[in-house]
Amino acid sequence: MKKIFYSLSFLALCACGNTNQKAENQDSLVVTTTTESNKTEEPVDSVNAPKFKFEEEIHDFGDIKAGDEVQHEFKFTNVGKKDLIISDARASCGCTIPEKPEKPIAPGASEIIKVKFNSTGKSGLVNKDITITANTVPTTTIIKIRANIK
Repeated sequence: MKKIFYSLSFLALCACGNTNQKAENQDSLVVTTTTESNKTEEPVDSVNAPKFKFEEEIHDFGDIKAGDEVQHEFKFTNVGKKDLIISDARASCGCTIPEKPEKPIAPGASEIIKVKFNSTGKSGLVNKDITITANTVPTTTIIKIRANIK
């Protein structure tokens, strides 16, 4: 009798320790079933998706002086078949500030992403990434700036 009690207690503890399981009482038996979230994923239409085509993906400012503030406009065209929506543009450092378009870009339309770089406190060869998140496939695109700070 003790063995049965300990065995049932052990099973009950195991079932309670798993947060993805649910206990149901059926005729005084404990039945555990695994429940999963009901996530539905829509298929990605990569053929008709919006798509960036940048005139350049890397801009080199060349030699600049420490403390200089420089900027560049990355021109791109939506060569996809649906409106391109940029949800975010982030730089790899606080010294680099990207500005993205706020409105959707229609297929065939062109726009710019302006990038400002402050070289204060920097020296030597510097490379910075700007990660753009949009409704493209894949969802992120990286553009880059470079400078040699004298």
